Amino acid sequence: MGHLASKDAYKNLTDRINWFTQGAPVSETLYQILQVLYTEDEAKHVALLPVRPFTAKKAAKIWDVSEAEAEKYLLHLCEKALLVDSDHNGVRKFVMPPPMAGFIEFALMRTRGDIDQKYLGQLYYQYMNVEEDFVKDLFFVTETRLGRVFVQEPVLTNEHTLHILDYERASHIIDEADYIGLGICYCRHKMLHAGHPCEIDAPLDVCLTFGNVARSLSEHGGYARLIDKAEAMDALERSYDYNLVQIGENVRENPAFICNCCGCCCEALQAARHFSPMQPVATTNYIPHISAAACVGCGKCEKACPILAISMRDEEDVGEGPTPSVQGENISVQGEAPVSEVAPDSAPHRRRAVIDTEICLGCGVCAKNCPTKAILMERRPIQVITPVNSTHRFVLQAIEKGTLQNLIFDNQAFANHRAMAAVFQTILQLPPLKQALASKQFKSVYLDKLLSSHANKNRK
Repeated sequence: MGHLASKDAYKNLTDRINWFTQGAPVSETLYQILQVLYTEDEAKHVALLPVRPFTAKKAAKIWDVSEAEAEKYLLHLCEKALLVDSDHNGVRKFVMPPPMAGFIEFALMRTRGDIDQKYLGQLYYQYMNVEEDFVKDLFFVTETRLGRVFVQEPVLTNEHTLHILDYERASHIIDEADYIGLGICYCRHKMLHAGHPCEIDAPLDVCLTFGNVARSLSEHGGYARLIDKAEAMDALERSYDYNLVQIGENVRENPAFICNCCGCCCEALQAARHFSPMQPVATTNYIPHISAAACVGCGKCEKACPILAISMRDEEDVGEGPTPSVQGENISVQGEAPVSEVAPDSAPHRRRAVIDTEICLGCGVCAKNCPTKAILMERRPIQVITPVNSTHRFVLQAIEKGTLQNLIFDNQAFANHRAMAAVFQTILQLPPLKQALASKQFKSVYLDKLLSSHANKNRK
């Protein structure tokens, strides 16, 4: 009976986790992971907590204990990075972070002796790199991506630097943050324990968190170390030196993290390789363009590309097949992915760098490694749309995944009016098609009337 009760505790916890728009596919490996991270008692308690931020008073009522007892237990969970806390107008609130970027990563963002990190790293590898259901669900189920890539600012020319928007610059995110935390890269730490150490020996201490997440992780358990802007910029520069890709939360305002990722360890970049041409993260608004005159075919860009989007080809091979249509130096061949390469009048048998622009993330690593500066980053012809904030992203993903009701209802109880108003306000600012999907999923007379009223006002 004890084993069955224990299994029920972790089953209830997985149900709670999957109340998120971002969930975690159930498998035996997931149960083993949760048993490392949570005791049975912790699993029982966390499974009862709301999705949205809540107070110790709310937890006390749910758990039927005193407020002091509840707060003590909540702080204990913060010490294990299973919850994070924040200040809401002088009131402390707690929230369970999602699996990614969240409690799965936090467990390996520092070295610790209270859990078997080697065993946990091996479980993570099995769950994400072997079974892959979690990775597919995380990166490909919704059109709106969890993460987005930042262009490497040093490779931009003066002309393009003038046109880059603030939220597209990692340096701006650092400059605007109230709190900045520095921790160990979860991906490389995991792969090290799983017996697959980083192929380029990239640094571990370059994982950046911001805002309340950084403060909470630093105050409770030391999962991150609070640093100043100068040290954060140093972490960014060190990451540039190792050709790491900057991937942050896919929002314009107050992103919670920027990871500095290598192609051999990062789950997102590995997914870009394995599931090409599907892109697991939102690209930058830049795309590399190769100058015909300057490219010498050295292949350094091909070697540096973290997602294998660049190949070197002999000119004769590139020229075979259907006749390409040429506009300047952009060549596109019918039946192939669009490419950017050298001009067709180059010397015979010269090697060319060919960029698959369909899968290119626009990170700029190739431009940084070009010894002749033949690669320039240019603005994409179609602007990549980035959600305004976390609420905007959650609503979009919930609509796309068909789980909008989970944002509005929590534990079968109506949300408070302020939280519901925030969700509705976000829905009102979506395109009409997304609004229609939201209305269909929620099937709420109130929401239908709200959207109709909003549409009528816009017509006047």
